[in-house]
Amino acid sequence: MLNLTGLSTPQATPGHLRVLILGAGPAGLSAALYAARAELQPVVLTGIQPGGQAALTHTIENYPGFPQGVGGAELGELFQRQAERFGARLEFDSASAVDLSRRPFRVTADNGEYTAEVLIITTGASPNHLDIPGESELTGKGVSYCATCDGWFFKDKPVVVIGGGDSALEESLFLTRYASSVTIIHRRDSLRAGAVLQKRAQENPSIHFIWDTIVTGISGSQKVEAVNLKNVKTGSETSFPTAGVFIFIGHTPNTQLFAGQLAMEKGYIKVDDRMQASLPGVFAAGEACDPAFRQVITSAGMGAAAAISATRFLEHES
Repeated sequence: MLNLTGLSTPQATPGHLRVLILGAGPAGLSAALYAARAELQPVVLTGIQPGGQAALTHTIENYPGFPQGVGGAELGELFQRQAERFGARLEFDSASAVDLSRRPFRVTADNGEYTAEVLIITTGASPNHLDIPGESELTGKGVSYCATCDGWFFKDKPVVVIGGGDSALEESLFLTRYASSVTIIHRRDSLRAGAVLQKRAQENPSIHFIWDTIVTGISGSQKVEAVNLKNVKTGSETSFPTAGVFIFIGHTPNTQLFAGQLAMEKGYIKVDDRMQASLPGVFAAGEACDPAFRQVITSAGMGAAAAISATRFLEHES
């Protein structure tokens, strides 16, 4: 988790802002840095997870500038400190309602109401969970939702992948760089992924399949040791030893507050090449509008672009 000691408590009516940023992951904090350097005095509502999903990653090894890797929470804290250095203000507060029908935009949060000339949405996306015994307890201890982030930790160890879509197969192929074997567990007898991905996975000698099967639990004391399986056709139950469990059953963008107010596609906010959403003065960045990459570096870049575009938008109005 990020160090929250520097976060202030907003007043019941925080007042009018030029820039309000919703979300404090890599996209939000990068947007805050750029907006603060433009002297826009941005305020960031952190939500319940400061640092975003990246803060839950034990070690991030693919962010430039950290050849030995960096802890997800540590990287988030560095982002925060840099943004605050230039005048960004972080509030440990969560938006509960948003009114985009007119400017200034109105955001109702747990601690009061905010108004802003510009809104930058960086609320991220949440990986879908299985909600089975052992999943939450062993997250970060062998249970992961990001092969790119955590695959290296399973070098020469067996892992399982749960899912049958494009993401599951893409991540399985990536994991073969590290794991001794990758076993894909799918509840059906055929995959939903594209034909090219299916062919590549089925021809890879390191990838194996368990069909018509669901995972009913994940077991282990200090780390993952096995998954509990149930065949959906026969009802038979078994235990399958593994060192890691990678769950890829989809992501849900955290954009429910904006439904009916912004153009979306499959829940992701639609933006143009300047990160402008469908309403003037509303910008989005990171996983709230990115179904393709979902990486810390791409989210950070999108956040910077959104803040630059927001700055130019305000300059044009003045």
